[in-house]
Formats: sequence, C-alpha cells, structure tokens
Amino acid sequence: MDLGLKGKRVVVTGGSRGIGYAIAEACAAEGAAVSVCARGADGVAAAVERLKRHGGFVHGQACDVGDPAALAGYVDAAAAALGGLDVLVNNPSGFGSTDDEDGWRKGIDVDLMGVVRATWAARPHLEKAGGGAVLNISSISGVGPSANIAYGAVKAAVIQLTQSHAMTLARQKIRVNCIAPGSIEFPGGVWARRKAEAREVYDRTLASIPFGRMGLPEEIGRVAAFLVSDAASWVTGQTVSVDGGQNLK
Repeated sequence: MDLGLKGKRVVVTGGSRGIGYAIAEACAAEGAAVSVCARGADGVAAAVERLKRHGGFVHGQACDVGDPAALAGYVDAAAAALGGLDVLVNNPSGFGSTDDEDGWRKGIDVDLMGVVRATWAARPHLEKAGGGAVLNISSISGVGPSANIAYGAVKAAVIQLTQSHAMTLARQKIRVNCIAPGSIEFPGGVWARRKAEAREVYDRTLASIPFGRMGLPEEIGRVAAFLVSDAASWVTGQTVSVDGGQNLK
C-alpha cells in the first residue's frame, strides 16, 4: 500500500532509538525526508547513518527536549534543513515513573511540555505547508489507572491534549492523533533493563499480554506511518492502543 509519504518532510523528537527511531525508519522507507533529535549526539549521528540507507534526505541534531529554547531551535532548524515541514511526531519521555517531585517534574517538562512546545514550534511550518499531521506518543499507562502514578497521569494528559489540538487545528488542515503503546522491548530500553534487573516485574507484565510476548518498535512504527500519511486523511483526534491486547485484562 502506497501511504503517500514520498516527498513528505517528517520530524521525530526522541528519534534516535526505540519507538522514535522505528517511526522515523518507517517514514523514511516510504520515501519521506526525515529529521530526528535526541539528547545524545552520538546516538543521533548513528541513527542518521542508519536512516540514510533508505536513500532519502536525513537530518539530525542533538537536543534536550526539556529545554524550551533548544527544542524550538531544533524544530526550526529541522524545517529549514528539510525545506519545510509536513509531519511532527512527538516521542519524548523523561521516564518520570516515581511519585515524587523529580518524577513529576520529568514527566511534565519532557513528556507533556515537550509535546506542547514542539507543536507550538511546528505549527507555523505546518500551516505554511498547507496543513499536515501531528502524532503524539502516549502509553497505555495513560488510558486507565496506572501503578506509575506520575507517568500515567502525564501520558493521560497527552491523550487529552491530542483531542484538543485535533479540534482547534482542524481549520488549519492539521490532523492530530496519538498512539498508546503497550510494553515495547528493544536493546537498552526500559523492558530490556527490567528483564535483566527486575525479572519478577518483567515476567508479571509479560503474563498480562495475551500474545505472550512484548511488542517491537517496528510494530509501532508501521501504525505511526499510516496515521501521519494521506491514507489516514480523515482520521484525527484519535488514540490508537498498539499493545497486543495488553490493556484488555
């Protein structure tokens, strides 16, 4: 299926590995020009080189999404490098899972305000392009009650923000959707670490997934590529759980 992403200009925050990288790769494989950012310059450089294998233009820049000025500067620099902007994917996470000042601060500054600020910065570029798509990455922790109180509450706010932005930006022909991933495992990620360091937690979570396995980043990437593409032109304000049925129990 041709998703109509060829020639589109896509920015992915938190795009050097895991879910963010898989989204950038799915878009690049469809012919989009992509830009990724993350805090580590080495990780960004490695991601850029891997993405170039798909043959399209790739831009990358180190950026702390929790720094308002740095984030706005990155979005503008990415739009300049790509020659405009058609798609913004907000995939930042400070992984603020503790119910204390630090946990809440990480979640609000990165997971929530990182989405807000990147969308602020991207909006003029999207409007100049005649419209486009914004995709936010939340979590199934934001769909219902979560033991990770701060993380779940902030991810729930991202879902509500998605709906509000979808309503307010429709006149500018900007679609806004959200993915709520379940537990996704990849090298160096949260679940790979828990498998090694907190096996009881890992096994308990694994048992909650009907398919009996963790999800893969590319399984999020494929859904993301559809949602930001012209094939989803009449889809906005929606949150899609991509979790192998994990939240059914």
